[in-house]
Amino acid sequence: MKVDVKTPDGRTMSAASATQPIGSALRIAPAFVATAVDDATGVETTIEAHYTPQRGRYLITTITNRAIAEDFNEDRLKHTAPQALVQTAIPRCVALQLDDSPGASWTTVADLTSADGRIIPPWMAEAVVKRGIKDERWQVIEILYGTAALADLPPVKLIAAELGIPERTASDWIQKARASGWLTGLTSNVGRPPTT
Repeated sequence: MKVDVKTPDGRTMSAASATQPIGSALRIAPAFVATAVDDATGVETTIEAHYTPQRGRYLITTITNRAIAEDFNEDRLKHTAPQALVQTAIPRCVALQLDDSPGASWTTVADLTSADGRIIPPWMAEAVVKRGIKDERWQVIEILYGTAALADLPPVKLIAAELGIPERTASDWIQKARASGWLTGLTSNVGRPPTT
């Protein structure tokens, strides 16, 4: 699915659009508009979502479906599945700095995502699972947790898959990252109690 993500005022989403600090190392776009065109069904879907600090994630405020072909799928027009659109848009709305030097540039999570759908590169995953790597590990946990939580996906499953670790370890690392002051403003109610 090809998704076009913009700011509510119509500018193309970029790292510069991510102006709201979240967690200890992330910034997010306060809101976004995402549009997907499904040529097979002849339907265009547009959603608008806004970050809500009380819930720690984006909330969809508008969903619009419209027929773009004469032979559109009427059922698809009536029923929308916005979650896939949100999940595709979120990595473009979350920014981070890979270098902590003064004046380092910001990059979006989408810019990190590889062709195979991984959010972090394999070398980074291998590095953070080694013993003794704490702050670097918590930073990666925050990136992955934030990406999942903001999209209303299960963070434990995403972290386990990205790092090649058991879900139990992922859950433990989430708790330790939060106890160490990471994950501020990020919560998830998907798949686990809100504290993980």
